Amino acid sequence: MDFIQNLYATQPFWIWLVIGVVLLGIEAAASTEWLLWPAVSAGVVALISALFPTLGLGVEAGVFATLTVIATLASRTLIKRVNPAEEPDINDRDLRLVGERARVVEAFVDGRGRVFVSGSEWPAEIEGAAPLAGESVVVESVSGPRLRVRAI
Repeated sequence: MDFIQNLYATQPFWIWLVIGVVLLGIEAAASTEWLLWPAVSAGVVALISALFPTLGLGVEAGVFATLTVIATLASRTLIKRVNPAEEPDINDRDLRLVGERARVVEAFVDGRGRVFVSGSEWPAEIEGAAPLAGESVVVESVSGPRLRVRAI
């Protein structure tokens, strides 16, 4: 513990740099996006404490807390602007299927058949004319494990 106190007394930026790297490492492992901004804030405080080594731990902790809150709130606003909620989640495979072309692999009987899209076979429903095996359809919606398609 004396080592850490002596290190902080002589070069306080190392402590903040270590905190930032640890937070960034946890963020990289967990991928939550919640620790990214505290890690960046710790890096900024490390830079400030390197330039002004006599600020003291209380001031540095206050700057860290303030920067973390400001950066987190600003990032939420930025993310909403860049990735609006009405846009589909790129990780949601089902929503990405909507609008894709699919190939009929099992002919539709009574409005039900099977299609191949995005590397896998799916059960599908269609209203109206039933396409034959090998023909193309377009995915209109996803309902659980079943796709609703329409003929092209």
